Amino acid sequence: MFIFFNFTGKITDLNDFFDKYQKRRLITANISVVISIAIVLFLLGSLGFFILNSKKITNHFKEKITITVFFKEHAKLSAIKQFEKKIKLSPQVKKTRFVTKKEAAAQLSKDIGEDFIKFLDFNPLQDNLEVNLNGAYVNAKKMDSLKQAWQKNNFVSEVNYEYYKPLIKGLNQNIQKLSFWIMLITGFFLFLVFLLINSAIRLSLYNQRFSIKTMQLVGATKSFIRKPFLIKAFWLGFAGASLASFFLLSILYYIDRYFPEFQFLTDYKLLVILFSGIFATGIIITLISTYFASLRLLNLNSDQMHF
Repeated sequence: MFIFFNFTGKITDLNDFFDKYQKRRLITANISVVISIAIVLFLLGSLGFFILNSKKITNHFKEKITITVFFKEHAKLSAIKQFEKKIKLSPQVKKTRFVTKKEAAAQLSKDIGEDFIKFLDFNPLQDNLEVNLNGAYVNAKKMDSLKQAWQKNNFVSEVNYEYYKPLIKGLNQNIQKLSFWIMLITGFFLFLVFLLINSAIRLSLYNQRFSIKTMQLVGATKSFIRKPFLIKAFWLGFAGASLASFFLLSILYYIDRYFPEFQFLTDYKLLVILFSGIFATGIIITLISTYFASLRLLNLNSDQMHF
């Protein structure tokens, strides 16, 4: 039995000291693997969150675009209300708001800081209906079609959204470009996730190469040796995914507080898809990496163990 004096002056078994050192080293390696998995899954989860909610985000901005329907001077209020009720039933329309000429004049006076009616001695504004469409219908073709249909009513003076046309065109073009880059970045992140997790797992297993070779020398089969490593890999992937999900959920909580209109935390279906994807990615990639890393170590000969 080998003994030596430690820093406290006590006699210590060298084998016990070596075992404790190996255990601390293994714990450190496992913590490093979990942190590595958590970081890459957090980044991938953040990107996945944006992809899953990209339609909701773009629709939010699209639905801010307003079509204004102006009514003729002789238009009856009953006809206007009937018209508003009819278009409200359309799946294309999100909401409407009727604004009288008096309300429009009051708002304009507030905006310019002066009562223009006193200067003109009459109100040149018209009763109007502000219409906001559902995001899926905010494009030039569909909006032009609605404009033509609404202008056929004899009490409608004009349907106007010309001010927003450049914005709509630019928004739709940018969404297409953004979708392309998101797909490209997602592919890169998936590759990066696999590369980083695989490297961390291989390094962790490499530290145990002598233990693996010892088990082979006493007759243990490859499947028997590999099984505990795969079980451990499952829990490492689960721990990393849990840590990543915790931080991502914390950030989503603060985003939801400042932007409650998006209702990110109330869309349970998307949240289940997002976090299921994080756990599945973490566990599957960790298991695959562990399988191939252990396979490589099991095939090493004694001369290769020291390199």
